[in-house]
Amino acid sequence: MNSRGLRSQLKDSVPVAGLCPHGTYGLQDSLRSGFSSVKNELLPSHPLELSEKNFQLNQDKMNLSTLRNIQGLHAPLKLQMEYRAARQIQRLPFLQSSNLALDTLKGSDDVIGFEDILNDQTQSEMMGEPHMMVEYKLGLL
Repeated sequence: MNSRGLRSQLKDSVPVAGLCPHGTYGLQDSLRSGFSSVKNELLPSHPLELSEKNFQLNQDKMNLSTLRNIQGLHAPLKLQMEYRAARQIQRLPFLQSSNLALDTLKGSDDVIGFEDILNDQTQSEMMGEPHMMVEYKLGLL
């Protein structure tokens, strides 16, 4: 693969916040974010992998533009405002949130996907000391 093709793929990719969380000194905070994985930091090996990572984002953009063309500018703005409000409803920082309200708004609450079966949050390695995680979330640390 030449460098020009790789550069265009990287330009089209969407940066995902939280993939490489760095602490105050530029190092990863393993206590809060778990151990780092080299696999997460590698470039996609196939063009379809990049397309699959961005599928839901592209689908949402297409749905919002269709909604704007059909109903006007107010409809996608109202829907995005409702999404933002539903994203803010969460449990305490040390408990995983199911985001049921957001799934209901997006219409994906009745879809059983790969992550629903194999991504059991109760067996997650992302468990920490509750008081410290709440203080970090509130910015007290």
